[in-house]
Amino acid sequence: MSIDMQLEGFSELEDALDQVSKAAGKGVLRRGLKKAAEPMAKLMRDKASEDQGDLRDSVAVSTKLSKRQATAHRKMFRDDRASVEMFVGAGPLPQAHLSEFGSVHNAPAPFVRPAWDQDHRALLDRLGKDLWAELSKSIARAERKAARIAAKG
Repeated sequence: MSIDMQLEGFSELEDALDQVSKAAGKGVLRRGLKKAAEPMAKLMRDKASEDQGDLRDSVAVSTKLSKRQATAHRKMFRDDRASVEMFVGAGPLPQAHLSEFGSVHNAPAPFVRPAWDQDHRALLDRLGKDLWAELSKSIARAERKAARIAAKG
């Protein structure tokens, strides 16, 4: 199964990110990604099985992975150095993938894929809006700082 997506406006966003410092740009991306991904994390929590409270409570949006997840991620994306990465999903619980995909003894009880299927288009819309909003705030902060420095100087 393949998904076709078309992103519009992100090249303009990338050009606008050049107006702020690299550190401020990373902050903009981090805040925008986290804000846009939180509704998907909530959907995952809602779709996780009631009897697996630990699993449901472990679903989060974060820049950090567990040691095992980080090792697998490094192997997969060895040559890809993104400036900012954000992860949405269950924490480092052994039952997370067993719940999602099932096992010999248990039927699958997916919660990640249904949440993605339901929300991926809205996620991209939110991401564009949230990144523009965060970037506007960051540019305004930089302009205020420059004005303060100019007034002193």
